[in-house]
Amino acid sequence: MSKKRHIAILGSTGSIGTQAIDVIKAHPDEFEVEVLTANSNADLLIEQAGDVRPNVVVICNEDLYDRVFAALDPLGIKVYAGIKAVASVVQMDSVDMVLTAMVGYAGLLPTIKAIEAGKHIALANKETLVVAGELITRLAQEKGVNIYPVDSEHSAIFQCLVGEFHNPIEKIILTASGGPFRGQTREFLQTVTKAQALKHPNWSMGAKITIDSATLMNKGLEVIEAKWLFGLEPAQIEVVVHPQSIIHSMVQFEDGSIKAQMGLPDMRLPIQFALGYPSRLKSDFPRFNFIDYPKLTFEQPDLQTFRNLQLAYDALAKGGNMPCIINAANEIAVDAFLHDTIGFLEISDIIEECTQKIVYIGRPGYEDYVETDKETRRVAKEKVKSFV
Repeated sequence: MSKKRHIAILGSTGSIGTQAIDVIKAHPDEFEVEVLTANSNADLLIEQAGDVRPNVVVICNEDLYDRVFAALDPLGIKVYAGIKAVASVVQMDSVDMVLTAMVGYAGLLPTIKAIEAGKHIALANKETLVVAGELITRLAQEKGVNIYPVDSEHSAIFQCLVGEFHNPIEKIILTASGGPFRGQTREFLQTVTKAQALKHPNWSMGAKITIDSATLMNKGLEVIEAKWLFGLEPAQIEVVVHPQSIIHSMVQFEDGSIKAQMGLPDMRLPIQFALGYPSRLKSDFPRFNFIDYPKLTFEQPDLQTFRNLQLAYDALAKGGNMPCIINAANEIAVDAFLHDTIGFLEISDIIEECTQKIVYIGRPGYEDYVETDKETRRVAKEKVKSFV
């Protein structure tokens, strides 16, 4: 690369954000942190800003502004507060690339504003494409903006496609670990606890995405995201459970040949690939050894027990604002589960009810997505109350 890339990290205090900072610090000649944003973890945001010295930080929780300002203003770091400030700072001329690692629907507006400003996107916020995939991909095309996937599965597909962009895809195969409850029955799942669900066998992630992995909704959201990232039909997107999480995903081409991207489960690799593309930057990450994994196994996902994956496929087939509905309902239901308000299986019940109650819009615009998200959250919260 001819010059340093100046990176804005949205959600710097989360799992992806903290690992992205590690990647950037390991390559000081390649990258510089221009912007850090966090929701409410002021202490870690202050620590990160003191370490990497960005130009700007934003704390979304406006109640914490004074504390962050008092700590960082003496360092010459500009401090802003609120989600609107996030949507504004991504448009700064000094930003080259925006890593969207905010959790959930909150990442949509800043991503839109960044694309409108012509910034390339390293996308770790899958909800952006789930909620408004058609809008986002059309806008990116109009603005000449590249979207580099950070999810390990979509990064794997992207890596398999490098050098193959002129060759049509027959199908992609997204691998899933199966989560902590792989092979369990619905009877077992009726009584599982938050602590059990948060114990992912292979990956260290934030609470929301870890629960999504346990319910297989994470894989459902990835299926929807894959449609927009790679221009696929639902029938071209297959999910296979691969408990070892060594093959991160595969592409099958029209001649029947399959390419796979493999490696140890380590999110720093897809983060680094997205930030550094088209270069593969040197790393000291642990290396995979085939002898340590004499067996790699595969099985079909259980769509009856883990209904969220089927609900996601159904939403993708229906299109319109239906993916927006399942995303909003899922965010409310997962939050309720994390607060011990509902049981594990009731997450699916809430999502399904919302798909039946919220008005379907076949060709939504941005305001339709905003209204759909708002109304779905209201209905989902009412449903949560009925379980209490």
